[in-house]
Amino acid sequence: MNVLYEDNHLLCVEKPANTPVCEDESRDYDLLSMAKDYIKEKYNKPGNVWLGLVHRLDRPVGGVVVFARTSKAASRLSESVRTHKLGKEYYAILDGVMDQPEGTLTDYLKKNPKTNMTSVCNASEGKKSTLHYQVIAVRSHRTLVRIRLETGRSHQIRVQFASRNLPLVNDQRYHPHPSRGPIALYACRLMIPHPVKDEVINVYHAPPACDPWLMFEDCYDSE
Repeated sequence: MNVLYEDNHLLCVEKPANTPVCEDESRDYDLLSMAKDYIKEKYNKPGNVWLGLVHRLDRPVGGVVVFARTSKAASRLSESVRTHKLGKEYYAILDGVMDQPEGTLTDYLKKNPKTNMTSVCNASEGKKSTLHYQVIAVRSHRTLVRIRLETGRSHQIRVQFASRNLPLVNDQRYHPHPSRGPIALYACRLMIPHPVKDEVINVYHAPPACDPWLMFEDCYDSE
């Protein structure tokens, strides 16, 4: 359990790639259960441990996740997510070269619950989806971008770039010819309005030192 921040109200941890955030049909050991076991052991708590799940990451995606340790914190964090006050930043490696050094992507997206696939559609059918990106580096026809989400739709980052012929490296769902390996998407930073204190908690973690991230290992923020 890689704990990145902890107090009486919040627990921020790193989610490994291909670990489910919460229990799914695979019944694999999930991050929420890991976090509960961590709290139970560290504080010697009897019985069941309660933690509030307030946001998710796709199973293939690694990065920073926050849990609420109290019901009050869960309610206030959920409101921060709903009103887009909880800031989220990602690194992604695009298969191709982005022609603009920075910009904003806005699309309308809809999800097919039967196929678990998201697609771009017209305004009357989908939900408005916006992200902001900055190009960090380009190497071997691949582009490292930093992304700030304005909305948090299902598969949003993956679909918005793939629809512009810049799919994420190793994206098995939206890349037309994916290579094998971890998807090149990592939730590197959460900016969390603290549920009790009048401050914003900035929690950062760089991508792991493995493929496909090694190509840009000198480009990530230090904190």
